[in-house]
Amino acid sequence: MYSYNSLKAVRTAISSKSLTCVDLVTGYLNNINEQTQLNAFLEVFADEALDRAQKIDDKFLKGTAGKLAGMVIGIKDNICYEDHQATASSKILQGYESIYSATIVNRLLAEDVIIIGRLNCDEFAMGSSNENSAYGNVLNFADNTKVPGGSSGGSAVAVQANLCLAALGSDTGGSIRQPASYCGVVGLKPTYGRVSRYGLIAYGSSFDQIGPLTNNVEDAAIIIEIIAGKDELDSTSSSVNTSEYSNLNLEKEHFKIGYIKECLEHEGIDNEVKTRTIEIIETLKKNGHQVEEVEFAYLDHLIPVYQVLSNAEASSNLGRYDGVHYGYRTESAENLEGTYIKSRTEGFGKEVKRRIMLGTFVLSEGYFDAYYTKAQQVRRLIKEKTDEILTNFDFILTPTTPTTAFEIGSKTQDPIEMYLEDIFTVQAPLAGNPAISLPLGNHSNGLPFGIQLTGRRFDEAGLLSFSKYLMDNV
Repeated sequence: MYSYNSLKAVRTAISSKSLTCVDLVTGYLNNINEQTQLNAFLEVFADEALDRAQKIDDKFLKGTAGKLAGMVIGIKDNICYEDHQATASSKILQGYESIYSATIVNRLLAEDVIIIGRLNCDEFAMGSSNENSAYGNVLNFADNTKVPGGSSGGSAVAVQANLCLAALGSDTGGSIRQPASYCGVVGLKPTYGRVSRYGLIAYGSSFDQIGPLTNNVEDAAIIIEIIAGKDELDSTSSSVNTSEYSNLNLEKEHFKIGYIKECLEHEGIDNEVKTRTIEIIETLKKNGHQVEEVEFAYLDHLIPVYQVLSNAEASSNLGRYDGVHYGYRTESAENLEGTYIKSRTEGFGKEVKRRIMLGTFVLSEGYFDAYYTKAQQVRRLIKEKTDEILTNFDFILTPTTPTTAFEIGSKTQDPIEMYLEDIFTVQAPLAGNPAISLPLGNHSNGLPFGIQLTGRRFDEAGLLSFSKYLMDNV
């Protein structure tokens, strides 16, 4: 099939009668069948997607098609969709079918999205490489020996490999933006509370946000326009007014951008990633924008703080998977305690068990103040410093990741080295700010990498508009 890279291109083709939704879905299904080695999809809703495509074609003929008619998307396997499996890529939820749909799924379906399947991810969204799935690694389409990033690796690869037009992922510490960088697509993490978490299988409840992975900023903007907004079913969703994000209108001619000095001086940054970031900074200056270096003394504290807090929340959230209520249950237990222990031991993967144990430790008596309380205090400092920077600047610019995608298996033996892959992405979720990865870099090794913009809380409109400008001008 012809590769459609935007909803606008799809809608134009449908309007000219050169394409139907059935043709489009058929093309994507063929692509998925040809690229099964990527392991991006855990389940494809082939018949269902074709049936829905026919109904939406009928709506186009009647002139009643919704805003997202013609958009074929995949959803990460931690987002609930009624009467469909949702396993968070974990053995402990193998075969589980959701009895309800996430709020964002309902909102997308109301605008005539076609959901083509559920996408592989790191188990319970815990990982930076998509090597932690109970159902196998996802492979980077650009180089099958490389990771796609995580935890939304299946979502990023599905867009990268033209298996669907867009995908939904979730971002706790960088799980949308990091794979977007490694796969050369756009990945948006909204402000905390901007998008309902109802129906998202929880990892870190004060961090998790659902967001889109797309080929371009325009598609990310129209998706967030539909899924954003207050939800009575999620008490953490914000009532701050949403905008018509798809307008993408710059509010002024010139902007003030701060770039974090410590990121470009970090010992782990690839020289070509650093050079490309500096090129973009210089281009912005030539175009009349004010771009200045800012200091962020907490860079080396970001990963420890994030790991303490997110693991503590994971320990609490994953306590519900006990082998009794639902999900996997061991067949070898002889009593209730054995059921709990063996079900969790057999059902959870190595990385999930590591994070549960770490989280339980930092919440335990005698260590709570030393670790959890201290981490919350440092999180407050991180938030205040981020707010201070964004009081003086419109956006913060950094690389999304220190390097391009790494070899599969190269970092699985060293959890610390793996965690450091998120060093540039965890600031935004710790502070609650929106951030986006833009595919603005191409390395001499043939792999893409992203540049990250972080904006003020609830200013997705400004962030997306400037991101579109950046994509068009640098």
